[in-house]
Amino acid sequence: MEALIKVAIKVVFFASPDIALPSFEKLLKSSEFELKALVTQPPKPAKRGKKIIDSNIKKLALEYGIEVLEPCKLSKEPDIISKLKSYEADFFVTFAFGQILSQEVLDIPKFHTINLHASLLPKYRGANPICTALLSGDEYTGITTMITVLELDAGDICLTERIELDNNTDFLCLTNEIAQKSPDLIIQTLKGLYENTLKPSPQDHSCATFTKKLQKADKELNFENSVCALHNKVRALKGVNTCHFLYNNKIVKVLKTNFCDSTNCENYAPGEIISVEKCGMTVKCADGAILIETVKPEGKGEMPAYSWSLGSKIKCGEKIGC
Repeated sequence: MEALIKVAIKVVFFASPDIALPSFEKLLKSSEFELKALVTQPPKPAKRGKKIIDSNIKKLALEYGIEVLEPCKLSKEPDIISKLKSYEADFFVTFAFGQILSQEVLDIPKFHTINLHASLLPKYRGANPICTALLSGDEYTGITTMITVLELDAGDICLTERIELDNNTDFLCLTNEIAQKSPDLIIQTLKGLYENTLKPSPQDHSCATFTKKLQKADKELNFENSVCALHNKVRALKGVNTCHFLYNNKIVKVLKTNFCDSTNCENYAPGEIISVEKCGMTVKCADGAILIETVKPEGKGEMPAYSWSLGSKIKCGEKIGC
């Protein structure tokens, strides 16, 4: 009796940033899946030199001979939509793609369009769930695979995975953990739906919360806020929208803070330097003091806050802020 030939699950992958790279690579290298194409955002000029630089996920796709589509606005590009239909894909998978898909596109795959979202839905729908979980001081977050519908992140939930957080978890650490844990969740979701062993569950829309887009002012450190609020902001915005204060009209980015002894700080006003030691600078806040450990001064590299304090000759009692 001849062995049955197992048919690979055909997938078109929609993604742009590096957080999706491990998931794309796992599908690419799995014999159970056939990646038909990568759909990604067109490359943008880099900040320095304004050179056009391809994303890492595009480079990987081209290395393996995967076709790459780069629509400026997919819903208004009929040629690309026709191309997507020609693949006869079983699934579309979206992961931080950066564009809203029209119903016409969602209806193309044989089964579903699946999105991976970096929160435990229905909490933190929208484009900024990682940062929002850290800003809120949550004890845990997670990742969700869901069936994509036109309403924002409102589709039925396929699978979830919880991720524990602590006071030291920052944006870069959490993004990396989500990136590493996503491939298995995506594969389990696609196989479960394909084999009809997974039944998606509707979301409780009454529990839905939404993220907001960060504004320029959100990156400023206001020391009239609480220690927890400041610490959460620093770790939530690290790496992409890094927080800062001003000193002598120059921006000093803050990369790492910590909690510290807040006794004997009653005579200081918010933003005033209480002490400067090798462990960092202690700064008065609304309800105590915060320790600034690592900074990146304007035009310079990352350094200990103590080293910066020596170079800037900042003294106790001086005030920092925006």
